[in-house]
Amino acid sequence: MTYTKRAMAMVGLTALLATSPAIAGDGTTYVPQDYVWTSQSKNSSESMPVGGHSIGLNVWVEDGELLIYMCQSGWFDEHNTLLKAGRIRINTGDNTLAGKDFRQELHLSNGSMTVSCADLKVDIWVDTQTPDIFIQLNGSKKRHVTMSYESWRQKDRPVPFDANMQFTHKWLITPDVVTYADVITPSDNSLTFTHINRQETVFDMTVRMEGLDPIKDKLYNPIGGLKMEGFITSPDLKFSGTTDGKYIDTDFRAWNYVGDVKSTTIRTRLTSCAETAPAPKAKDSRKRSAQWWADFWNRSYIALDRELAKPHNNKRTEADEPALTDTAAVILRNYELFRYMLGCNAKGLWPTKFNGGLFTFDPSLVHAPRTFTPDYRCWGGGTMTAQNQRLVYWPMVKTGDLDVLRVQLDTYRRMYQSAKARVGFYWGHDGCAFTEQIENCGLPNPAEYGEHRPGQDLGVENNAWLEYLWDTSLEFCMMALEAHRIHKMDIAAYEEMIWQCLVFFDEHYQYQALKLGQLALDEFGKLVIYPGSGAETHKMAYNPCSTIAALKTVGQAWLDYATAAGKDTAHLSRVKLLLSHVPDIPMRTIDGHTVIAPAVTWARINNVETTQMYPVFPWRIYGVGRPDLQVAIDTWKVDPWSIKMRSPVGWKQDNIWAACLGLADDAAELNYDKMANGPFRFPAFYEQGFDWSPDFNRGGAGMIGIQEMLLQHAPDGSRIELPAWPARWGKVTYKLY
Repeated sequence: MTYTKRAMAMVGLTALLATSPAIAGDGTTYVPQDYVWTSQSKNSSESMPVGGHSIGLNVWVEDGELLIYMCQSGWFDEHNTLLKAGRIRINTGDNTLAGKDFRQELHLSNGSMTVSCADLKVDIWVDTQTPDIFIQLNGSKKRHVTMSYESWRQKDRPVPFDANMQFTHKWLITPDVVTYADVITPSDNSLTFTHINRQETVFDMTVRMEGLDPIKDKLYNPIGGLKMEGFITSPDLKFSGTTDGKYIDTDFRAWNYVGDVKSTTIRTRLTSCAETAPAPKAKDSRKRSAQWWADFWNRSYIALDRELAKPHNNKRTEADEPALTDTAAVILRNYELFRYMLGCNAKGLWPTKFNGGLFTFDPSLVHAPRTFTPDYRCWGGGTMTAQNQRLVYWPMVKTGDLDVLRVQLDTYRRMYQSAKARVGFYWGHDGCAFTEQIENCGLPNPAEYGEHRPGQDLGVENNAWLEYLWDTSLEFCMMALEAHRIHKMDIAAYEEMIWQCLVFFDEHYQYQALKLGQLALDEFGKLVIYPGSGAETHKMAYNPCSTIAALKTVGQAWLDYATAAGKDTAHLSRVKLLLSHVPDIPMRTIDGHTVIAPAVTWARINNVETTQMYPVFPWRIYGVGRPDLQVAIDTWKVDPWSIKMRSPVGWKQDNIWAACLGLADDAAELNYDKMANGPFRFPAFYEQGFDWSPDFNRGGAGMIGIQEMLLQHAPDGSRIELPAWPARWGKVTYKLY
């Protein structure tokens, strides 16, 4: 259900002023403001994002030349590095773009970008229905234009040991790991660049290392023989030869195309899968892509009323940015910029990665010692850390961005066959287990999986942080169930996966109990969740609260869904039996206060995740309008580890928990710390944190926190409006679900 309100928070009182969903411009649409720079950039770290479909572009102008990094979700090489498609450089011959009246404008309303100076205008956009990039140059006079496609994969590149985190091998790297050269073929007016993976890849190494060769034919292999291809064409420019150069830390070869033109269109298509749709004409692409973005912005928005009062043709430049003292204006501007970057991967085969998304840039500009190629990012390309990745996609439930959300859910659906097959192979029981550090094939990352000693359980990651951590996948199951509950999204494709994720815990912990003792359940007929894991933090845990809360919440949501869907009696009985086996959330007493315990007991604290707050979010057992709110508030206020681990960095969720508990002052401070300007020129490019830049799990967590300040729901589904919006931030208009 869509909820649109104009709201004013007042001390001791929340006043709500109803309005229609249409609030801006001519009274029929919401129009986000353009974001504008009026000077060139120093390097790629000062780039601006633009994209669509499955493609992200970093665009900047340096020394009068326009440069563009291209990235598409799914360009995974043999080692699971997420490759850039390359770099485009445009030189106009007369250095026009170095002029004083320079402007670089991101038009959020239609998803395009304009770079202009004097009489020259360059329009850049990505089609939202096909993976096509358009660059249109228009001027009043002819210029000698050089368009270059630049590649650092013009040759095989041995990967240095200290760049090992860019791919699956990590510390398992061997001296002969090579990023293989692309095949680059120029012709008169066009160029193709292709990377075809060898059949033998890191997938095969992973299968061998994890002892899964007997079931290899049942496992999903997304990278063996994968073909990635790009095609660039411009009818007005002709191939003139190659040159060599170096940008930042990396040598490259440029394939140059030249022509004397007043105007021209350069089109690029990127594919990492079979793309059969014909490329649209530029005019048609511009129109349909603008409509897609208009629909995107009218689906959901958050804006301060004082910002809406400004003329809607206003273009916000760096000089006009909200003052840092205008906290709400800063974070809502960044919320909007970050949501735009998420929308750039609405049609991808693979999700937006937490560690840079589609918008990474030269790595030494993030961390000076990492003088590697632009393909580098820390924590891998085809590796997904679920604890981090979930934060990128939770916001889409409340924005209603279901097309974007499906990209992530479909990834789990494809990996499901491997995750289920390994359960049957290792343990011989039913269910599906997704691990925390998971490859795009559905198996644990081999480096994190580790070497196993004789007698160790081969199904468990031999890793101090990751052992026995299975429950993060339940959050993605819950996203699907919530998308169905709220939006009636068809989730038939995910039904079996969700069910088998739940069944795993019931089957596996009864199996585990019978290995350790005589009975499958405890004296109360409950599961003995041991060894368990409270996130990556509370290890060798007995009945961790995060797992219990997950099973209670997802189990009940699945039962509600299955009942409404008319599942057979045997199926419903099995769900009810599973729920009856889930233990109670553990409690403890601190300074006379009853608080949520991370687990009944645990052997060690291994990380800095506040496990005891997970029953608040993502599992919503405690919170505003829910029973025993004070228990959760006391957990926040008096638990020494809850206080010690509090931080705005990266995937930390304290800003979300404060909002869910209705603590407006804490939520305001933490959400500002989370969503204030990042250290790079584009304010929503967040610092490395625990992962890499731009940090997408930081931005995602910030989006969730802001949404929770505005709108929550009670157990009966009723709305809870402005539960943590501070009065000093003023009136706000929003559309959330």
